Amino acid sequence: MRFAAAFDHRGVKLREAVFEAIAAGGHEVLDLGVETDAVRVDYPDQARAIGEAILGGAAQRGVLVCGSGVGASVAACKIDGIRAAICHDTYSAHQGVEHDDMNVLCLGSGIVGTSLAEELVAAFLGATFIGEGRYLERLKMVHAMEEEDWHGRVTAA
Repeated sequence: MRFAAAFDHRGVKLREAVFEAIAAGGHEVLDLGVETDAVRVDYPDQARAIGEAILGGAAQRGVLVCGSGVGASVAACKIDGIRAAICHDTYSAHQGVEHDDMNVLCLGSGIVGTSLAEELVAAFLGATFIGEGRYLERLKMVHAMEEEDWHGRVTAA
């Protein structure tokens, strides 16, 4: 399987750990940058890159890293078809795939160290969407929300 990996200038601290975990799982990495923290790279741009890679078929899933993981998660979830979540524990990293078909794992380089990052990526990579019963029904509900194109507009009561 091919996994896209993208980092902003703060997330680059986990670059090698993410790449090593993907390779250790026997998977291929689609490197969307960055390689250094010398120049500011904004997480929304990296979220867009990872979303385009997944939706365009260049990768099946992705790992997106910023300083806290929060901005990366918020930005990635704005892309229809991307189901991103910040995970700083292994249960969430695999359960998000198994139950919610999460396709982007978001990490915070200022929150987790390299060892935990490797464990989180391994848990994410090793998980498979259950794809039946209540999990499939919930995913259909999420797809319906994307198709409604309501974008948060609420009518007055």
